[in-house]
Amino acid sequence: MQPFHHILINNLVANITNFTVWFAITFWIFLETRSVFATGMIAGIYLVLTAMLGIWFGSLVDHHRKRTMMIVSSLASLAIYGLALGIHAFDPGARSADTSGVGLWLFVLLTMFGVIIGNIRMIALPTLVTLLVPEDRRDKANGLVGMVSGIGFLTTSAISGFLVASGGMVATLTFAIALSSVAALHLLFVPVDEARATDAAHDEPRRVDLAGTFRLVTAVPGLFALILFSAFNNLLGGVFMALMDAYGLSLMEVEQWGLLWAFVSCAFILSGALIARTGLGANPVRTLLLVNLIIWAVAAVFTIQSSIPLLTLGCFLWLFLGPYAEAAEQTTLQKVVPFERQGRVFGFAQSVELAASPLTAFLIAPLTQFVFVPLMTTGWGADAIGDWYGRGPERGIAIVFTIAGLLGVVATAAAFASHSYRRISSAYAADTNAMTPAVE
Repeated sequence: MQPFHHILINNLVANITNFTVWFAITFWIFLETRSVFATGMIAGIYLVLTAMLGIWFGSLVDHHRKRTMMIVSSLASLAIYGLALGIHAFDPGARSADTSGVGLWLFVLLTMFGVIIGNIRMIALPTLVTLLVPEDRRDKANGLVGMVSGIGFLTTSAISGFLVASGGMVATLTFAIALSSVAALHLLFVPVDEARATDAAHDEPRRVDLAGTFRLVTAVPGLFALILFSAFNNLLGGVFMALMDAYGLSLMEVEQWGLLWAFVSCAFILSGALIARTGLGANPVRTLLLVNLIIWAVAAVFTIQSSIPLLTLGCFLWLFLGPYAEAAEQTTLQKVVPFERQGRVFGFAQSVELAASPLTAFLIAPLTQFVFVPLMTTGWGADAIGDWYGRGPERGIAIVFTIAGLLGVVATAAAFASHSYRRISSAYAADTNAMTPAVE
């Protein structure tokens, strides 16, 4: 196999490892506490740390060999998972999910930090696509990346449900430590010629160059607006991170919820395979906005009734279209941003795009718990639309999804009509980064 394919498989193992931990701790906390607020705090912790560390992670990727940083990512996750397992073993509050104690939240913080260290890989991978794949095939390579992510989600969702049901967080962290070791060891034997990448990086001071990265982003017409649009999408996407597990677990058992995610994650694989075969079209920015319009329309209706088939269909479509949006943004950035700064720009985009989500995640969980759940249980919302929409705590969660979906449709329609959309489309078509290196 080519090095790119080895790296894809290695990232698959790492994704399974980290996302299993993320899914499992969310499942475990909700099952132990039945608190939407607690699961929302987990999502918020993830998003805050991701937004804070994205630019630094991007600088690490630009200033060091990409493969080396991926190995460091796995080893750091391994060490942190081991420390979290120790806290779980010796702190009664962590074992009993006592939300009033410091021990549980220290355990959650450490565990999520182990997951977040894996974001170094998420930043390094698209830069390696630029390095290892010719420009005219990068959109299809990004489709393969999406397909691998789908396989990871499929495996993760099933594994995490059964791990939590059978052994709780002890089984989950033991599993994560073993797979992190495998991922780091495998990468030691994958050769990647990064000479050009490191030579370019060594010409610059090894620091977090936020000002220079911001100047580069704003110099590309429409690029900052594209990142801000993705940030707004993630503002609404924070609703999904905070509430999706609570909603699904209100309708079914944890094993069933895990298996449902295993099924709908097949959409990731199908989507990635289609992108790898057909590409994204002549204008990836247009593709990005089109799929977002459909995603938010689906989000507005998939919880309109308490229906597992409707939930399954909505999640399937949501996951099927997600890789198109992700691949479209990555393909655009890979073409319009100079290679030696792509790590920092991808890290900057990750930080900006996720900076809004913690606000949503931290606000929407208590807002749902203390406003929308009562509203749709005994409040005026239940009186007004409860006869057809339904009543109860689960319906309070559902109506938040409906509102978020409607807001997303309006925002995407506005983006289509904007001047920034036309500018970034023109910048992509003009091939402003034709000198970007590509290695066969």
